[in-house]
Amino acid sequence: MQNSLSIVFLDQSTLDQGDLDMRPLSVLGAHYQSYPMTAPEQRIERMQGRTVVVTNKVLIDAPVMDACPELKLIMLSATGTNNVDLAAARERGIVVCNCQGYGTPAVAQHTLMFMLALITRFESYRGAVRAGAWQRSSQFCLLDYPIGELSGRTLGILGYGELGQAVGRLAEAFGMRVLVGALPGRPHGNRPDVNTLLEQIDVLTLHCPLTEQTRNLIGAEQLARMRKGSLLINTGRGGLVDEQALADSLRAGHLGGAACDVLSTEPPRDGNPLLAEDIPNLLITPHSAWGSREARQRIVGQLADNLSAFVQGNTLRQVS
Repeated sequence: MQNSLSIVFLDQSTLDQGDLDMRPLSVLGAHYQSYPMTAPEQRIERMQGRTVVVTNKVLIDAPVMDACPELKLIMLSATGTNNVDLAAARERGIVVCNCQGYGTPAVAQHTLMFMLALITRFESYRGAVRAGAWQRSSQFCLLDYPIGELSGRTLGILGYGELGQAVGRLAEAFGMRVLVGALPGRPHGNRPDVNTLLEQIDVLTLHCPLTEQTRNLIGAEQLARMRKGSLLINTGRGGLVDEQALADSLRAGHLGGAACDVLSTEPPRDGNPLLAEDIPNLLITPHSAWGSREARQRIVGQLADNLSAFVQGNTLRQVS
């Protein structure tokens, strides 16, 4: 199988910024080709004759598969599978594998960074110094914004897989109490449902997948149930939160702050309610929490492992 492998990475720039070692992929193939990005009309031309395709966000659907009969393996350089027609791949005997758990340290530290920045009003004080407020102060310090501590507060986690557990451990190191809530439609044991959880916590962090059951999981009703001054952190998926409701809650002063690394549409070319400039104590980062060099290199390693297993007649991280 190895000598007949021909590999193409359709959108390598979504993973590699020129700082990664891609050799683990190229050494396993008789021919390896990569493109920074691939437009929809370029897919078939670049995939024809290839036995292995690597993609992050390029759509691979049934018509594309039919136009590329040599295709045997699709490798996703991410966890999400929504850009590949899994049923069509299964019908055509094409194996689909993804990557998993690669960004846990990066996203967990980003989540704690969000909590710390909000509770200390870091951005407010940074802006005050830049605006000269400290320089004009009549005393040695500036305490214009209320500063809190994570220690002693209760963190609620929705989505308690590998990432949620990692965030829980970090939170406990800061002296927080951790409560885990039950996701809709999932076995929950003794875990409280979402509404019950929200009434007991000071900080909510989301690490669950976006499904029909979790879409707009946190809406106006749920935000109203949270304690006044509570914080909300979303490094999961943008669609988990009703963004207009979140903006309204922050403007009304009910929530004390919020931070999101994800939005419902990415990139937000047509605007988003959370991008308005008048929303207090809101932090937005551009879906970058996962993007440490170490995390991205782990993806390369997992892709190579998936490919090596396929060459040996096995599968690893197979999703279809």
